[in-house]
Amino acid sequence: MRYAIVIESAGSNYSAYVPDLPGCIATGSTRQEVESEIRSAIEFHIEGLREDGSPVPPATSRVEYVEVAA
Repeated sequence: MRYAIVIESAGSNYSAYVPDLPGCIATGSTRQEVESEIRSAIEFHIEGLREDGSPVPPATSRVEYVEVAA
């Protein structure tokens, strides 16, 4: 599966979340670290859903960029 993630700068670190998996979040000191941590968080989250007998939400979010005049 391929899930869209959102990475945000939090000043001294980074945070990430997965719009299609509510509650699936991660933090890291660098972008590279938070990307690794969110990948692990996604795997752990899906494993937990399956163990609980809950459905795994499909990856439906899309990412687009919109340019605006500043």
